[in-house]
Amino acid sequence: MSVDPWLMLMLMFISSTCTLVINGDTDPNDVSTLMSLFQSMNSPSQLNWPANGNDPCGQSWTGITCSGNRITEIKLPGRGISGTLSYNLQSLTALTNLDLSNNNLGGTIPYSFPQQTLQHLNLANNNFNGGIPYVFSDIPSLISLNLGHNQLNQGLSMSFQKLTSLTTLDVSSNSFTGELPQTMNALSSINTMNLQNNQFTGTINILADLPLQNLNIENNHFTGWIPEQLKNINLQKNGNSWSSGPAPPPPPGTPPINKNNGNHKSGEHKTLSGSGSSDGSKKSGIGGGAIAGIVISILVVGAIVAFFLVKKRSKQSSGDVEKLDNRPLAPHTSNEVHEMNSTQTSSVIDLKTFDTSAASINLKPPPHKSFDEDESPKKPAVVKKTVAPPANLKSYSIADLQIATGSFSVDQLLGEGSFGRVYRAQFDDGKVLAVKKIDSSVLPNNLSEDFMEIVSNLSHLHHPNVTELVGYCSEHGQHLLVYEFHKNGSLHEFLHLPDEFIKPLIWNSRVKIALGIARALEYLHEVCSPSIVHKNIKAANILLDTDLNPHLDSGLASYIPNANQVLNNNAGSGYEAPEVGMSGQYTLKSDVYSFGVVMLELLSGRKPFDSSRSRFEQSLVRWATPQLHDIDALAKMVDPALEGLYPVKSLSRFADVVALCVQPEPEFRPPMSEVVQALVRLVQRTNMSKRTFGTDQGGSNRGVSSSEIDLYH
Repeated sequence: MSVDPWLMLMLMFISSTCTLVINGDTDPNDVSTLMSLFQSMNSPSQLNWPANGNDPCGQSWTGITCSGNRITEIKLPGRGISGTLSYNLQSLTALTNLDLSNNNLGGTIPYSFPQQTLQHLNLANNNFNGGIPYVFSDIPSLISLNLGHNQLNQGLSMSFQKLTSLTTLDVSSNSFTGELPQTMNALSSINTMNLQNNQFTGTINILADLPLQNLNIENNHFTGWIPEQLKNINLQKNGNSWSSGPAPPPPPGTPPINKNNGNHKSGEHKTLSGSGSSDGSKKSGIGGGAIAGIVISILVVGAIVAFFLVKKRSKQSSGDVEKLDNRPLAPHTSNEVHEMNSTQTSSVIDLKTFDTSAASINLKPPPHKSFDEDESPKKPAVVKKTVAPPANLKSYSIADLQIATGSFSVDQLLGEGSFGRVYRAQFDDGKVLAVKKIDSSVLPNNLSEDFMEIVSNLSHLHHPNVTELVGYCSEHGQHLLVYEFHKNGSLHEFLHLPDEFIKPLIWNSRVKIALGIARALEYLHEVCSPSIVHKNIKAANILLDTDLNPHLDSGLASYIPNANQVLNNNAGSGYEAPEVGMSGQYTLKSDVYSFGVVMLELLSGRKPFDSSRSRFEQSLVRWATPQLHDIDALAKMVDPALEGLYPVKSLSRFADVVALCVQPEPEFRPPMSEVVQALVRLVQRTNMSKRTFGTDQGGSNRGVSSSEIDLYH
């Protein structure tokens, strides 16, 4: 019996392939990533992984589960593991479950996780610090996320918009602050949420319509009323400052709450009345009473809307819309509908959806509905609300600040910016702070209410790389802001005003500064809600502490009413994006451009615009951009103060990030979260190639984890 030789070859190939799979032969990228993780966790001997092993799937390593030759699960809870997490976990593209809970891991949580496959992540009961990396926002496959019992702080720095599969969220027993993000309303599958033992503030109205069955919000600083929808679930709520008495009535047309089903799971209550059939029959129609109620509600609301549309159509300008919220709106929030009443955050009415033909019905709005009444054409459309002084800030008197600054002496002058002068202030208790005296031309004394709104907004900004506001003064028409003081001065002074007391910044420090400012902007752009466009990013607004950690000023330009005009008057600095020069408008992308210019300063040591140089070299961006991808030209444009002491690969990757940020077309510039990840990868790759972990010229790990500090030894 003859056998076809081609058939024999095919059978031999299939046989050898099957043998490889059976024997494990783990994917080399997975092996490399796993060994990187092993080393970052201080090579724990208790795992008993083979010293020279390279096949975790074939050799059945402790805690490792595979499918074929790909690692799908890493489960190492309670193993006494220390160290940190490596920054290349995104290479495990088949990983579905990562459980490192109940260990002694620390540092910041890295910005790299598998974004298409990861379903379960458990880092609870460790010593992680810093904030939540924004990368979690881009893992739509995530089902459970447990970060409880760590030392995490800042706000919930992520968007939940894409996490529609998430069923369990646990961030309990950390130090999270701020209000719950509005994007939480997208958690359509959430079942259990543990937020207890933090410092969250604001209301929990955003949780009202989620399909929650278990909610623990104990021991926070929540205020307001508990929504009716949450009263019939397993709710633990003690240790907050809830409002007493009945909650304010809902707006007209709001669907009634079905009290018979506290779980209100997604997919249920899809009738207009908000509840199903009470008798359990198969009828799916709406009862006559419900129809009548709906019709009446629509007529009432339609009449109200028509009344105000007709009355205000000729008067309302785009500026009026902006005044509904004095905070600046980022571009992507321009379509948001703002609150009409601060006690009714859960109800939003889209005026465009109603038929104005109902204007013939003469009905008055109910007294509890907070529409802006306009009885006189001379009155503004928006009534300003009185802003209470923030409890977390100290109110200083003019006399206090005059004494501390030597009557605002020139000797105490630290600098002068677009909105006023900054003075060094030393108080009787020895504390030194920085006082910004806002020019009266920028904020006249008749805008005291606007100033308190600015103070209130700034008081909510908390990030290790954003200068902290600690107090304010508003007396006798004077408006002053009191900030923490950083004795090393500004980045501008370090780069462009060297003296015998200031040593040139080494390469490590420059990358650390770039990463810190990137994180500050990521916080303002992608964590704060609404997003904050800084508008005034420059080296003079970046302060350095004693450990050379950077602190971006808090973005006062975002809140000053005529900030754009003031900043445009100062055009020509070299920091402004091309589109700003043409339109005068600032966006998130123009911030990215300005940040790229700061990175160019760090790389070259040159000013953004230097009229003392030849015409071709006066604009730093125009001169540097063509050279960023030429390694030979790049070496010639590096700051001479570095004396050639830098890793060539690190310099090249740094230049790649710069090139992305300063692209002339704003749509091609990356979001700051991607910039942060790129800089972190730059640091990690250099660390992994050199295997050196140390300290940077007296540096600390504030804002940068200990594994990120040394780029070379």
